Amino acid sequence: MSTGRLTIDLDAIAANWRALDGMSGETVQTAAVVKADAYGLGVAKVGRALAAAGARRFFVAVAEEGATLREALGPGPEISVFSGHMSGDTDMIHDLNLVPMLNSMDQLTRHFEALPGHAFGIQLDTGMNRLGMEPGEWAAIAPIALAQGPSLVMSHLACADEPDHAMNARQLAAFHEMTDGIDVPRSLAATGGILLGPDYHFDLTRPGIGLYGGLPYEEAKPVAFLDLPVIQIRDLAPGETVGYANGWEAERPSRIATVSGGYADGLQRHISNQAVLFHEDEPCPIVGRVSMDLIGVDVTHLREKPKSLSMLGNNQSVDDLADVAGTIGYEILTQLGARYARRYARGRQ
Repeated sequence: MSTGRLTIDLDAIAANWRALDGMSGETVQTAAVVKADAYGLGVAKVGRALAAAGARRFFVAVAEEGATLREALGPGPEISVFSGHMSGDTDMIHDLNLVPMLNSMDQLTRHFEALPGHAFGIQLDTGMNRLGMEPGEWAAIAPIALAQGPSLVMSHLACADEPDHAMNARQLAAFHEMTDGIDVPRSLAATGGILLGPDYHFDLTRPGIGLYGGLPYEEAKPVAFLDLPVIQIRDLAPGETVGYANGWEAERPSRIATVSGGYADGLQRHISNQAVLFHEDEPCPIVGRVSMDLIGVDVTHLREKPKSLSMLGNNQSVDDLADVAGTIGYEILTQLGARYARRYARGRQ
């Protein structure tokens, strides 16, 4: 097989959810965020694994994602849509029993007129300036919205991955000011908010990246394992070069492996000449430019010719790779390409 193999550990995802559920507290419901195809790992299988672990409420970004998840989970679990009730979503929201998190007066009006009596939630903006109703808008329509019985009132933290950031306390205070005294379940914390402690947990938490092995949840079990097959190994003399634009020059006799994978598979050019792959526990540096389909790797120091090399796994997390690329683990996960042969495992084999 000449394509990389992406192994997704469903037991690890379930274990991460259970651990974050335990941190949320006994009286707090723990949902699961599975937007963007479960952060690129496959929403159908991931969603079913989370449901089996005990998750009963899920969040997606858009209604179309909710449709895919509903097909996988069936009629029981609640599926909420962060983008709310967009024009053209009415039939999907109704037929698939999705719960839109309404973000504006326009969405509130659309929902109440098109689907009177259908479940909904409210999203508030506490300072992130992304989605949700601002304080003035909420104050004007809160009596109308609350009279219709929302299932949840939520907001989202902008800087929860930085525990000491002053924005966290400001948003917490704003959320209290906008919602204290309402008789509706409230939610403020995603993964980072869970780690900030019980003051941020309210009635429901919404872990996302922590389920998939990413920061800021440092104790998360690794979930994604990416192994790239070696297509060819060649010996280079000093002065010979590797890759486009002669991106690396051998300073000594070197053995270079060419592996199957590249930026078409979500492995960014930014990691050229910087990142490493692993053979068992031995790091092997990338040499030359990452191209569309191929990467050169220095394996001179290995005692055997490897059949494959590991890009993601126990020795290198998505956040380790993200640090080298100058990005975040979320981006590494969601860009993992369609060419990989995907294998879903119950425990890393």
